[in-house]
Amino acid sequence: MALFTLQDISVAYGKQKILKDFSLEIEKGKLVSLLGPSGCGKTTTLRVIAGLLKANGGKFLFKDKNYMKVPVNKRNFGFVFQSYALFPHLSIFDNIAFGLRLRKNSKAEIEKKVRNVLEIVNLTGCEKRFPEELSGGQKQRVAIARALVIEPDILLFDEPLSNLDAKLRVNMRAEIRRIQQELGITTVYVSHDQEECLAISDQVAIMNKGAIEQFSDPATIYQYPQTKFVADFIGFQNFIDFDKRTDHHDKIELKKSGYSFVLDKDARMTNNAGKIGVIRPGDLLIKEKGDACAVQENSLSGRVKVSTYLGRSYQYVVETPIGDFIVNKESAESFRTGQEIVLEVPRNQMVLVD
Repeated sequence: MALFTLQDISVAYGKQKILKDFSLEIEKGKLVSLLGPSGCGKTTTLRVIAGLLKANGGKFLFKDKNYMKVPVNKRNFGFVFQSYALFPHLSIFDNIAFGLRLRKNSKAEIEKKVRNVLEIVNLTGCEKRFPEELSGGQKQRVAIARALVIEPDILLFDEPLSNLDAKLRVNMRAEIRRIQQELGITTVYVSHDQEECLAISDQVAIMNKGAIEQFSDPATIYQYPQTKFVADFIGFQNFIDFDKRTDHHDKIELKKSGYSFVLDKDARMTNNAGKIGVIRPGDLLIKEKGDACAVQENSLSGRVKVSTYLGRSYQYVVETPIGDFIVNKESAESFRTGQEIVLEVPRNQMVLVD
């Protein structure tokens, strides 16, 4: 059962519509990510939930109560900002205790709660230091601790790792997931980084132009995108707009400019009428022309236009009669630019989208 629900939320800045009839349900204890490019409405959605932004229409139901008119200071929600938003003149202890003091907690309660949350975020011993004495990762832990110490009903993250370097982002996202699971707190996490969201989330909402294009668990989104936009956003780089699609009991036949392709039928991707095939660079097979007597079903003759060394693998841009394809192949030896090759499309690797 949903802990909170957004129903037909609309937000506009002047004539520019950011969210239109936006709806989302989130279950208690889940970490749900809002993922999408800049300007798609992720942060706007988060600010509506927090009460920092007033919607033009719709309902925000929390525990069956409409929170649309509940002021931000009456919502027991924790918010972790992109910029940390720490007070530079306050110690780490006082930064974390700030919300508790506003709530008139006793000195003993504040001491106990701050000590407890410092342990949760692995910052015990840092309470007397100041923000300028901490690393970026430690500052983010303080920001998380400050949001957690008020024992919020919902925890909200707005691009919390964007200011950290790549290695630290990986470490911090693991910490965020550990803390969320340890406390069982319902969390909404905003990011434009698809790897980050897929790694930590129970469910992911892919957003585009103020609407959700797909809402599912990370594995389903990664393997079975439903639309061309979702496929492109999560890393599919090869697209074939087929001329004809024919569904059979256990397979799908596809035609493009005289070439024939067959896919294994899978209910998770065939419940639509899509005729656009998408496949990742690492799922295409590339072989020397001599390895095949003739171009057969699910195969294309081609020529290597560009060869790029990536370290563990080579990436090729391959020219074929139905368009260019990007192919990754782990190999000690590369195909030469201009070399004639054959591309094979495994029948269980291509996905059809709308």
